Amino acid sequence: MEKNLEKVRNLGLVAHSGAGKTSLGEAALFISKTTDRLGRVDDGTSVLDFEPEEIKRTLTISTAFHHYDWKKHRVFFADTPGDDNFISDTFACLQVLDGLVLVVDAVDGVKVQTERVWNLADQYEIPRLIFINKLDRERADFSKTLDSIQKIFKTKALPLTLPIGGGETFSGLVSVLEQKAYGYKDGGVGKEQPLPADMAEEVKSFREQLIESIAETDDALVEKYLEGQELTPEEIVQGLRQAVLRRLFVPVLCGSALKLMGVDLLLEAVNANLPSPLDRGPRRGTDPKTKGEKLREPNADAPFAALTFKTMADPYAGRLTIFRIFSGILTADSGFYNATRGVKERFGQLFLLEGKGQKPIEAGHPGEILAVAKLKETVTGDSLCDDKDPVLFAFQPPGNSVISYAIEAKNKGDEDKIFSSLNRLMEEDPTLRLDRDSQTKEIILSGMGQVHLETTIDKLKRKFGLEVNLKAPKIPYLETIRQAAKGIIYRHKKQTGGRGQFAEVHIDISPLERGKGFEFQDALVGMNVPRNFVPAVEKGITESMNRGVLAGYPVVDFKVRFYDGKSHEVDSSEMAFKIAASMAFKKAVQQAQPTMLEPVVKLSITVPDDNVGDVIGDLNSRRGKVMGVEPQEGRQVVQALVPMAEVAKYAQDLTAMTGGRGYFQLEFSHYEEIPAYMSEKIIQEAKVAQEEE
Repeated sequence: MEKNLEKVRNLGLVAHSGAGKTSLGEAALFISKTTDRLGRVDDGTSVLDFEPEEIKRTLTISTAFHHYDWKKHRVFFADTPGDDNFISDTFACLQVLDGLVLVVDAVDGVKVQTERVWNLADQYEIPRLIFINKLDRERADFSKTLDSIQKIFKTKALPLTLPIGGGETFSGLVSVLEQKAYGYKDGGVGKEQPLPADMAEEVKSFREQLIESIAETDDALVEKYLEGQELTPEEIVQGLRQAVLRRLFVPVLCGSALKLMGVDLLLEAVNANLPSPLDRGPRRGTDPKTKGEKLREPNADAPFAALTFKTMADPYAGRLTIFRIFSGILTADSGFYNATRGVKERFGQLFLLEGKGQKPIEAGHPGEILAVAKLKETVTGDSLCDDKDPVLFAFQPPGNSVISYAIEAKNKGDEDKIFSSLNRLMEEDPTLRLDRDSQTKEIILSGMGQVHLETTIDKLKRKFGLEVNLKAPKIPYLETIRQAAKGIIYRHKKQTGGRGQFAEVHIDISPLERGKGFEFQDALVGMNVPRNFVPAVEKGITESMNRGVLAGYPVVDFKVRFYDGKSHEVDSSEMAFKIAASMAFKKAVQQAQPTMLEPVVKLSITVPDDNVGDVIGDLNSRRGKVMGVEPQEGRQVVQALVPMAEVAKYAQDLTAMTGGRGYFQLEFSHYEEIPAYMSEKIIQEAKVAQEEE
């Protein structure tokens, strides 16, 4: 069936964890009669937070999708995570959403994750509404919360609704434009009641501010307003819509999601003010062949085009690929072209997502968020389209992980199962990273925070029956040499009756530039050592370099020159030369001023202006080097190089320093020499560990 795109809305519910965003989604589903009972997060009956890990923590961990119909509009919405551990999922969703409803707690006000989402919404130019929630709670303060919104977001935020009372006395709402009051004795849909006399002046003042701001959106309206003429209701409605679409100011509504108060007025505002796919205009992409710009109009008659922005592991349907349609129509039991991978994909059923359930549908249209199951090649971030008219859309992958743990199986022999099962979880959560450290032999799991990794371990046990322990990963130190050592000779001679072992090698060793690794030079002249033993000499060195002479860490950045030796016609063998080379290498390293190297990471830390001094001071105490500070609006980005050993728990420490307002990205940079006092400590710890082994 052809869809009326003017009546389609596609939005995200976003907020800091605990603001009541999921409760607002549940309320919207209930009062629109999409669901027949009001789901609650606290008692585990939520339609949107349905994973066992979400119920256990009363926390949105993964974005849930649903839809409702309200006054001839079809609204698709995403209930996104607000916790720092899972906010990358929110960032992925923002790349395909047309509008946002940002939920703010009337008690706690604006929190850090709300700021981050707001800034990204600015970057993507997404129109938005604000809903101040929990006005029924003790200490709820509408005016204080409104002030904090204007101050922190640096935006003009104007109320469309005002609360009648607050806390225990919160009983209804006033529509500022209509100057009408609504009571919610039975919850759900407000019933008109007399406007409280003591609010008349306040409502009048806010209405004048709102009308003036609406008039400023259009030259003709400004002229009419300045001449003292009243704007017509149609001009007010249209002017307000244009103001939201152009992001000139942000309308603020309020209420209580749990008490179903004010939710109906919010749904009205979503219909009236947030954009349809037509309002958002064409989606910009590139031609895979010419690399030139390509536009996709939000039109059912245009070629099909969509962007995959999330993958979910469903226990019944298998892997679900979730995408937003930008143009064209997609029908069930068909296929599409994956322009990112250059492959065609076939699928059977086409699903409309309804919280934890999926509803099969016959066709998908522009603006809709849909899913298909069991695709072979497609992953998050891929562009889907018609193979006759391919297009690629940009997708910003999630940020780098900030915390890592080594994992070990509780049951011996489960290592391979754990690796493969975690790889399946990574399909669903691209912020996870899994590595096997070739040096320490540990399996390293990295993520966005402590709770993120703990939740992943819970899923591993629930979905695959595998249990693991988390522990701090070993720091992958290295060893190297500071100077050359020449003329190193080692003779290996062993006689035990019968055939013996004999080999003598002469080598030079010299340091290389950092990062060059290992070089072996065959500089033999004459026939003292048969050439067939040269590979054994190199092998003896490469095996020995994996366990250095100081603390047993790999030796790097050196060159060995094998220039002479001696052999025996009977007793020489590859094994003898391998042993001799190994011992010669160890002897050479000891004479070449061996030293320890540690890994250094690059930190990019975004913090409020007020915390820059504390953060830089803390970095100095961690032996860090601040490379620069770049100003951004209201915050600073500190670039620094810090030893890996000093930032194992930096996420928690930065949160404590900045009150949760700072965040960072981390990536490996290079190795550099460790100060002597520290290397002595590391060497001593290694000796103790070796003795215990």
